[in-house]
Amino acid sequence: MNTKTINGKSLNKKSFQSILLYIALLISTTVFSQNLKPVSYQDGSQKLNGLVTSNAGKKLPGVLILPAWKGIDDEAKTAAADLEKQGYIAFIADIYGEGNVLTDNASAAKTAGFYKKDFAAYQKRISLALEQLKKNGAITDKIAVIGYCFGGTGALESARGKLPVAGVVSIHGSIGKDQSRPNEAISTKILVENPAEDKSVTPEDYNNLVKEMNDGKADWQIITYANSKHTFTDPKSPDYNEVMAKRAWNHTLLFLKEILK
Repeated sequence: MNTKTINGKSLNKKSFQSILLYIALLISTTVFSQNLKPVSYQDGSQKLNGLVTSNAGKKLPGVLILPAWKGIDDEAKTAAADLEKQGYIAFIADIYGEGNVLTDNASAAKTAGFYKKDFAAYQKRISLALEQLKKNGAITDKIAVIGYCFGGTGALESARGKLPVAGVVSIHGSIGKDQSRPNEAISTKILVENPAEDKSVTPEDYNNLVKEMNDGKADWQIITYANSKHTFTDPKSPDYNEVMAKRAWNHTLLFLKEILK
């Protein structure tokens, strides 16, 4: 077996490659962060702090990114940087607001749970972020929303709330909704990227979503990724599946190209 030595410790080839990949991710994340510009905006008295790509101000199609349940993270920043390379203005929304920093799963679950229950408040925060995306140059009728995890729920809420977007992508999102809410017409195109082994999505959730989209006569598709757990697209997660993550991102780009260009 091939080995490398770091600080006197021997590592096999696979472990060494994993360390190099992690270092590369740290470096790339730092570079991406430097290319994102902070944007402050308000929801009443609550200050919100989003991030926009460096091509802001140009007239280009726009993509709003809704981050996972702990707020703006490296996965959202990496997505923004890649979307800029693809010719989009990307804006990362701040859903929770300044001062609401979530570092553990319990607090994240509680806060995300509040917005899932009070979906009107979630839709409002998304709508405010969409306005910032437009102010930064996004072409009004060429805007999409993508979201990860809790943000994937927000992507679906954008469609349910009839927000003015061409399409939404829910990436390993929580797809269920309170069944007391009626199924309504949906004009927004929908792509759901669903990991096959996501324990947070029940067969009932899945079937209810299909019924909701069919009842709403939506243009929809669900792609299910084999051998993939909940956070399969996040390189920092133990659930990360590199092959399926790349496929999912390619599917996202293909969808965005179809509806925005």
